[in-house]
Amino acid sequence: MVFYLFFVLKYHYGDVMHIKYNEKEYPVFIIKKNNKNLYIKVDTDLNIKITCPYFYTKKMINKVIEDNINSIYKMIDKQSKKNEIKKQDDNKLLSKKINIIYKPVKTPFYDGDNLIVKDSKMLSNWYKNMAKNIFAQYLDELYYLFEEKIPYPSLKIRLMKTRWGVCNRKNNCITLNLELIRKDSKFLKYVIIHELSHFVHFNHGKDFWKLVSKYCKDYKEIRKELK
Repeated sequence: MVFYLFFVLKYHYGDVMHIKYNEKEYPVFIIKKNNKNLYIKVDTDLNIKITCPYFYTKKMINKVIEDNINSIYKMIDKQSKKNEIKKQDDNKLLSKKINIIYKPVKTPFYDGDNLIVKDSKMLSNWYKNMAKNIFAQYLDELYYLFEEKIPYPSLKIRLMKTRWGVCNRKNNCITLNLELIRKDSKFLKYVIIHELSHFVHFNHGKDFWKLVSKYCKDYKEIRKELK
């Protein structure tokens, strides 16, 4: 295996390198902070970010990259796969493929197969409005399945990078990830049941998962798919 690493630019806040993998070049950003350890991650734009203590030299960083190059390749592959899945989901509504058509319209028009919008902003707003209505309907339906005494929560929707849902017992509120509007309804149902169950057990202990399984028997398989 041939390893390629070369500096191409230098910025005030750090160095930018490139790693060549599968005939493509991936930028490596060196971020120096007052850390004790060095961290490597690949972000959604397939940028390789290395955060390290200030005393790390280029030679030391190169050695770290060489020692971890196979792991970096795996991180690139994993993130590339995630990006491809997200790209496939971008034009879906609860996993159903939508044909997006751009025309100079004043309001969106959706006939069950085709969605006509003016631009990406109108498309984004359409998804948000659909999520408000659909998520509220599912929340209402699933809430009344619970035999346990729990409050009827208020609902918030926003994009989240690391969570599909959040339960705030103090404010009697659950927050759902907007991206769920593009996925199969089984994922939305599971996340809502998961968050509602936190009003009974505010942890992920044995009793919590027992309660989740009461209302979502195949939650383990759904969790694996959702990850």
